Amino acid sequence: MTTASELSQFIKENDVKFVRLSFIDLDGRQKNLSVMAEELPRVLNTGVPFSAAAAGFNGDSGDDLFLFPDVSTLHILPWRPQHGRVARFLSFIKHSDGRKAYFDSRALLADAVSEIRSAGISCDLGTDCEFYLFKTDDEGFPTKNTHDNAGYFDIAPLDKGENVRREICLCLEEMGIRPLSSHHERGPGQNEINFASTHALEACDNYTIFQSVVKAIASRNGLFASFMPKPLENRSGNGLALNITPYKNKTPLFNSDKLSPLAESFVAGILNRAKDTGLIFNSFPNSYERLGKFGAPDTAEFGAKRGAFMRLTSKYGEPCLELRSPDNACNLYIVLTLILKAGFEGIKNGEKLPSAKILLPSSLYQAIGFAKNSEFLYNALGKNYVEDIINRKTVLAEEYESDKEQSNQSAFERI
Repeated sequence: MTTASELSQFIKENDVKFVRLSFIDLDGRQKNLSVMAEELPRVLNTGVPFSAAAAGFNGDSGDDLFLFPDVSTLHILPWRPQHGRVARFLSFIKHSDGRKAYFDSRALLADAVSEIRSAGISCDLGTDCEFYLFKTDDEGFPTKNTHDNAGYFDIAPLDKGENVRREICLCLEEMGIRPLSSHHERGPGQNEINFASTHALEACDNYTIFQSVVKAIASRNGLFASFMPKPLENRSGNGLALNITPYKNKTPLFNSDKLSPLAESFVAGILNRAKDTGLIFNSFPNSYERLGKFGAPDTAEFGAKRGAFMRLTSKYGEPCLELRSPDNACNLYIVLTLILKAGFEGIKNGEKLPSAKILLPSSLYQAIGFAKNSEFLYNALGKNYVEDIINRKTVLAEEYESDKEQSNQSAFERI
């Protein structure tokens, strides 16, 4: 569906009454506003205005911005009522004169994809997504009581999450998103759902939609889903393993045996900038409670063993690079933007794998310090974006230092 008339016909045939225009904030969280379905033709032409300041984008506090739906991202929300249905688009954020907003994560990734495509390079991404399910109290608020006490790959009745995972997977399939596998993870009440590789922007869109589906289905089952990096002390954290497949002129840069010289430079570019990107990969104070424990890496290296920061592996018969440091508090659009730009820089410079392990930042404050001095980060994302992120994360770091328990509780409820 690419024309207004085709979209209008789809809306009528499917009894859609409300259309949500979703966008991504600086933390990678999905936000939205709704319009009536009959307004969609006008929305496609003029966009929908909203307050940048109210959405947390302080750099444009005096300017109304506009949401323009990306017509390729239309989904009907299966968990909403079937009469007077609700559809959703992911959107781009623009100024009134058509300029892209500097903090539009989707636009930044789309630009990065175009940049590397001009050199014949492309990238597919698959995700392995972990989350916890917690019980709620009588008023529906989340508790820290896990849905079950099962462990890695357990089955029912010990694993109480299998029906919830089934419902999530079926809902995603109904929306045109294909999960590959699901299982109970290591922690009590912890689950994992894995996704097939697809092109970069679509993979990030699918991940964004996946998070909202998990939250909605959990709530419908009287549960609370948490993607917080480390929701439980002394239990495994929620990681977001990325399965990356770069191509040169549609040919994979590597096979399952070893890195080609071009692939080595791509990996080296990412490793050599691991300190610079730590603030984006691990963007909350709680992120650093996860690293270095239960197999989450605290050093950047290319290795063969599971648990390495990056390794060459095979997923479902296809070779890929597995990157294990990011967590679900990240903005995946920006994470992948930096991966593509770092890898591309590595290729352009003919970089080699570092000879020693690189210590990752051990706290949000340390990550902020590396970001402030990162020429790569400023070039990749722009001065305004990096300064906004640094200011935003400095506030979080200060809140965490003054009251760790309250800071973690706030993160638990919103991630």
